[in-house]
Amino acid sequence: MSSKKLSDIHFSVLDLVPILSGKTPADAFRNSLDLAQHVERFGFKRFWMAEHHNMAGIASSATSVLIGYIAGGTSTIRVGSGGVMLPNHAPLIIAEQFGTLESLYPGRIDLGLGRAPGTDQLTARALRRDLRGAVDDFPQNVEEIQHYFAPPDPAAHVRAVPGEGLKVPLWILGSSTFGAQLAAILGLPYAFASHFAPASLHVALKVYRENFRPSESLKEPYAMACVNVIAADTDAEALRLSTTLYTSFLNVIRGTAKPLLPPVESMKGIWDGSEKYAVNQMLRYSFIGSSDTIKEELQAFSDETQVDEIMVASSVFDHAARIHSYEILSGLGMKTQS
Repeated sequence: MSSKKLSDIHFSVLDLVPILSGKTPADAFRNSLDLAQHVERFGFKRFWMAEHHNMAGIASSATSVLIGYIAGGTSTIRVGSGGVMLPNHAPLIIAEQFGTLESLYPGRIDLGLGRAPGTDQLTARALRRDLRGAVDDFPQNVEEIQHYFAPPDPAAHVRAVPGEGLKVPLWILGSSTFGAQLAAILGLPYAFASHFAPASLHVALKVYRENFRPSESLKEPYAMACVNVIAADTDAEALRLSTTLYTSFLNVIRGTAKPLLPPVESMKGIWDGSEKYAVNQMLRYSFIGSSDTIKEELQAFSDETQVDEIMVASSVFDHAARIHSYEILSGLGMKTQS
């Protein structure tokens, strides 16, 4: 494959709708809408939110509801799920919800599907009541959703209304080769969660591309990778802002759920050597620095992976600084939304 310049690649946004320390979920929703409106003007292609549950720092649990809120407050950017954790839901419910969204905001809705619960096992049980077969049934559940979006069949006993006949793009999300294989077999676009699970990125992309089967919706493989980016006017300021990201992942490792915390001057004394190593392994694909630093590193990532699109998560505590991070990124010459 020939090397792609950043100007050949669409950039998109993954927003976890963070709840800031001292703030409320309502504040998080307002910030997310404001961010979406800014990145739409900056030229980003998509704005996705991810389903999580029972997490003190993440407000995107009712993902479908929030997609409607963001889509209603924007006009051109695609809005979707990155993703809906399908084992938590009946496929018909998701088809109806996204059929409704597509009917309200035609041509702007994406449905990214994941097979993890997006939470701990106790909360997963509260969500589903019965965990038997939930993950193993994922391929069949994806195909069931495809069936509900198929052209209307008046003879069908169960129909998604709204939903049937609507071309809602399905994406398979993953952090291993399982999702890559499934996306390839079904001929669907694939998004890899390298912003927190980088280990299998290259092998998953290889599996996806080598096994891809063209479908009615996609003739060639289309791969997107998610990374962390924290950009600021100087490398030093970006490094300071990035301590929020580090403490967030440190709390994940420790199992201590907290709202998003403000940055600190140094992580020294906050984590020990083993914790620092574990966090840095999870955050291998994190690009932190000024415009020049970020551009060079992102170009290297593009050359290395040959992905078609890069999705960016930015865990920055200060809302204005988070917007500025995406503004700096948009100035690197990315392919803008047409």
